[in-house]
Amino acid sequence: MISVADIFASAVTLSLGILSLSFLITIYRIIKGPTLPDRILGLDMLVAIAIGFIAVIGIKTGYTLYVDVAIALGLVGFLATVAFARFVLSRGKTEDDLITEARQAASASRREAREASTTRPGLKDGAGMQAAADKISGRQDNE
Repeated sequence: MISVADIFASAVTLSLGILSLSFLITIYRIIKGPTLPDRILGLDMLVAIAIGFIAVIGIKTGYTLYVDVAIALGLVGFLATVAFARFVLSRGKTEDDLITEARQAASASRREAREASTTRPGLKDGAGMQAAADKISGRQDNE
């Protein structure tokens, strides 16, 4: 028959294994990125995993001081996450926002150039593209 101590040892080992796997996956996410908010979220997850490690070790050893350490780490991790979030918000637009705006502006200018070249039938191809470029830049011809 399986004793309670064997079940306890297996549960602790399984917990440490799962926490180790989640630690490695989170480290990969922090390194890979791609944006600053992703990395901040990864660091917050690392704090939660560290709290898990501390809790499992505290249960394994029976030493209750580990609970106090885990609570203190949770508070510090929360404050760090709030500070990082305020930093990201104070920066304004993220890289993703800038890339999205640039793509939208490029597609809008291509669309306007295409429309300008098809709506002015008397012009040659180069002149139609020049008229579209003038329209985008704000210059107007005196016809």
